[in-house]
Amino acid sequence: MKPPVILLAILYAFLSVNCLAQPAIYVNQIGFDTKGPKMAVIGTDKKLAGKPTFSIINAGAINARFTGLLSAPQSIAEWTPGKIYYRADFSSFKTPGKYQVKVTIAGKAIYSYPFIIEEDALAKHTISSIIHYYNKQRANTPQELAADEHMHIKGSDKTVDMRGGWCDASGDVSKYFSHLAYANFMSPQQTPLVVWSMVNTSEAIPGLLKKWNIKDSLDNEALYGADYMMRALSKDDYFYMIIFSYFNKDPNARQIVGLRANSVTTDEYQCAFREGGGMAIAALARISQWKKHGEFTSQQYLNGAKRAFAHLLINNTRYDDDGKENIIDDYCALMAATELWIATDSSLYRDEARKRAQNLTKRMTPAGYFIANDANRPYWHASDAGLPVVSLSRYLAKEKDAQLRAAALNTIKKTLDYNLAVTNRVSNPFGYARQSFAYNGAVKDGFFIPHDNETGWWWQGEDARLGSLATAALLGGKLVYPQKGGWGVKAPVAAFASQQVAWILGCNPYAMCFMYGFGKNNVPYMHSNFGHGSERGGVSNGITGKEGNGDGSGIDFKTEDKGDEWRWTEQWIPHAAWFLQAITAMVQDKK
Repeated sequence: MKPPVILLAILYAFLSVNCLAQPAIYVNQIGFDTKGPKMAVIGTDKKLAGKPTFSIINAGAINARFTGLLSAPQSIAEWTPGKIYYRADFSSFKTPGKYQVKVTIAGKAIYSYPFIIEEDALAKHTISSIIHYYNKQRANTPQELAADEHMHIKGSDKTVDMRGGWCDASGDVSKYFSHLAYANFMSPQQTPLVVWSMVNTSEAIPGLLKKWNIKDSLDNEALYGADYMMRALSKDDYFYMIIFSYFNKDPNARQIVGLRANSVTTDEYQCAFREGGGMAIAALARISQWKKHGEFTSQQYLNGAKRAFAHLLINNTRYDDDGKENIIDDYCALMAATELWIATDSSLYRDEARKRAQNLTKRMTPAGYFIANDANRPYWHASDAGLPVVSLSRYLAKEKDAQLRAAALNTIKKTLDYNLAVTNRVSNPFGYARQSFAYNGAVKDGFFIPHDNETGWWWQGEDARLGSLATAALLGGKLVYPQKGGWGVKAPVAAFASQQVAWILGCNPYAMCFMYGFGKNNVPYMHSNFGHGSERGGVSNGITGKEGNGDGSGIDFKTEDKGDEWRWTEQWIPHAAWFLQAITAMVQDKK
């Protein structure tokens, strides 16, 4: 006899609640660098008695290799009322191997998912997959190439060759230098950031890339991206911002456009500094210094960067949607001017870089966050929050003037101090990077970006933001908080960086590894047009504040939401680009 449906429902609900009530260990599901911080988080429903301990054991074994005390209990009422969390810090354990965290609660042993400890573990085991991900995201199917060779420009009968580039996301085959330009303060850096990130890694750790037999593959992918940006550089010296698919399966439906909310397109397709133009100039100028090139020559890369920079010096505010520059223009133009200064040693670019660096310093508040506009809007960003520090760090690789260096270093220090302070101001066992933002006329601190923002609709998981802040902590920390050994930065800064990356890789309340093809739990596969979709090495959007909370409070993650599950599950090219920068910054090359 089959049990009644209602009894099945009650049984399922009981089992679900009972399962959720079980103690759990949250950990980076790939691995840890021998010389870096190593932490896991244990979640329980009640405080543990006495002085609870944890052990590190060989995967599948019994005997402990390391034993330590758990931290004091913490909670996050905003996320999981009633839940108690403990940190397990095993940073001092450096023996290479494959391990698990073990805790014994009420006489029952609980084990984490296995992970490795190895020198340069994340770089060694993920960079090749990140390269694979971008290679599979190439817009190079026969349908795309045929359509892109004669790409229509909105509002014109003219066509241009826009072959190349990468599909933006696992559910979107459009190609963006930046989207959300109309919102003015939220423009992310997309295709140009990817190219710059690849060039940065190639130059930062060439010895290891050669040892792992992946340097040529990475360089070829970067050159492929540079070639696309050259095609996107118009004869009038601005970059075309967006090729938009309209989510149509017909490749000929795509156009060069500007974009507003709800897929409304315009003819405002010229990139300002903050709309991908600055990072495109930076990437082209930097890659022009290589002794190799793609379909365009190194000299053409450099000439293209010079042309675009000269054009934006005159026309940038024409392309900014509100006609005003803001902090995103400053740090993107700083990166552009810096790379041209490094490439040419010209005083023109030196002076422009110095001006933009000083602009960032002027935007710093006593609280330690930047002001984004000319008034009182705190700077926060869903994907590029660390880029101000990264751009200043790159600038300091060239700047020798002692006074100017001191000002930039002070700005970096204040930013890092703020990032650590706002993150640790509340109980925060996972160490998730918090931020300040304006909401209902007041400045508020929160874990996630506000859902009520200038876009009118856009919010999603912030894994790119976490990667960018980890990168900023490590690059900036080496300048203002240097320390011998480890990752070259003081312990609190290293721990902050490590926890952002660990969150992406599974040390989060959903135990979800957002790098596809790694770890125990991944988001569902997402299909897209022309055979594109989720790929190993791609990073999904991740976790958000609770849907319906305008201030981004609470916590949410869904794999199904009537078509809106992309907010959490979709892979997006900036995520992997920032992850690549973060794990590169963890490594000291053996050249």
